[in-house]
Amino acid sequence: MVVLSASILSNRGQKALVSRQFVEMNRMRVEGLLAAFPKLMGHSKQHTFVETDAVRYVYQPLENGMYLLLVTTKASNIVEDLGTLRLLAKVVPDVTGSVSEAAVNECAFELIFAFDEVLASGGYKEDISPSVIRTNLEMHSHEEEMALMLKKSKEDAAKEQMQAQAKAIKERQMAQMRDQLMSGGAGAASRPQTGMVGFGGGGPQQGGGGGMGGFGDMFNQAQQQGGAGPGAGQPSQFSDNPYANLGRSAEPEPEAPKAVAKGMKLGGIGGSKKKKDNLMAGMLAEDNLGGGHER
Repeated sequence: MVVLSASILSNRGQKALVSRQFVEMNRMRVEGLLAAFPKLMGHSKQHTFVETDAVRYVYQPLENGMYLLLVTTKASNIVEDLGTLRLLAKVVPDVTGSVSEAAVNECAFELIFAFDEVLASGGYKEDISPSVIRTNLEMHSHEEEMALMLKKSKEDAAKEQMQAQAKAIKERQMAQMRDQLMSGGAGAASRPQTGMVGFGGGGPQQGGGGGMGGFGDMFNQAQQQGGAGPGAGQPSQFSDNPYANLGRSAEPEPEAPKAVAKGMKLGGIGGSKKKKDNLMAGMLAEDNLGGGHER
């Protein structure tokens, strides 16, 4: 026997859910064979096979208006074809759990694997039981495990490479920020100071006297200007205070008028000698009077 295709159809054979080909066939031929099946089946329920000039349709109704269909050659043994059909009818609910369109769509690949266990390449039936088919379907594939391990190793390597690239980019950004900070600090240190040089240092003024210069120069200049004034030789109570002359004007203050003290004059003008003689005479008289009294 040679089975060309095994399929599961719904909607009374008008919609193909799963189809597995065991010989080389193009898609258009498969679709044409499946599309012709509902028209050939008709309403007759007395037979489970339909023949055409080229192929034979061997089918079995399932639940919910679904059909299990085998497309074979006309030279195939019909008895063996019916045995294969009954075995597949037992495998389908065992794999899907329930015979419904949603269950078949969900377990489509498992059904194809089960069909491959029943029918070998070329469409020849294998001598196998449903329990062995179930065991084979539950077995793990070494090639699948190797493929999964290889895929996982590639994903891990890609993840490690991504983390290394992210770390390198972060370090590069930090290095650039550090270089910018260092270059900015060096430029600020080498830049000439044009503002406040110092409060007491009196540093040099840059750019034609721009900025405040130094308070010390201002104080020295104020002291030099005030040295020629009337109080240049006299110590000032603000001489130790560097801020004493800040609010004062550089022009000398006007001198106050001098007042001449006048006292009591004894005698007239030119009588100073006569005044002295009278004073001496009075003193001598007092000495004589005192002396005479004592005697």
